[in-house]
Amino acid sequence: MRRASVLTSEIDPTSLINEVSSPQYGAISLFIGTVREVNEGRGVTAIEYSAYKSMASAELERILEEAEERFGVSALVVEHRIGLLGLGDVSVAIAAAHAHRAAALDCTRYVIEEIKKRVPIWKKEHYTDGTREWVDPTRPAHASSA
Repeated sequence: MRRASVLTSEIDPTSLINEVSSPQYGAISLFIGTVREVNEGRGVTAIEYSAYKSMASAELERILEEAEERFGVSALVVEHRIGLLGLGDVSVAIAAAHAHRAAALDCTRYVIEEIKKRVPIWKKEHYTDGTREWVDPTRPAHASSA
């Protein structure tokens, strides 16, 4: 069972956990990405996510298929939110279930890294000084902003 969604509504991580839960799994790994208040030394008030929705959904499906094959995870869900998000809002959530923790953990890390590299979802940061800038997804992230 796998599912990928690009949505405008709030993400409920508990519902993702429930979706992948089963007595056959000994581990569920949950990754939650949220809007933080500082990025590269600049105060952030919000992030506006936009996407080429059909292409983003298709690429998310490909990533989940790869992750399922690579890690043997058969219960995997990802949701990515688009629109204007405030501080602390959940922008992305990934839940992976497996009989063993290593596969579940490795799977969620793989999925988020591939999303960042491949999925056509862009973000415009809104700063405390009133300016707004698109974030260049090709620029390497600093360790402090990961």
